[in-house]
Amino acid sequence: MSRKRQGINPELESAIGKLLREVMDDPNASLTDKSRVIDRALKLEAIRLKASDAEWGSGFLDGEEDES
Repeated sequence: MSRKRQGINPELESAIGKLLREVMDDPNASLTDKSRVIDRALKLEAIRLKASDAEWGSGFLDGEEDES
């Protein structure tokens, strides 16, 4: 049986970091190119935060209803 890996693939993190540095240092990169790379880096960070927060999403399983 294979064990499911937890967290984000370190190679993916490294590749996005390298791409971010390269695009930001490239004087010929357009603002659109830079924005896309920044967006990918921010999405990766959001996923990392969700993965590291053990309680993220746990409120959906508690069965309690809001009495508003």
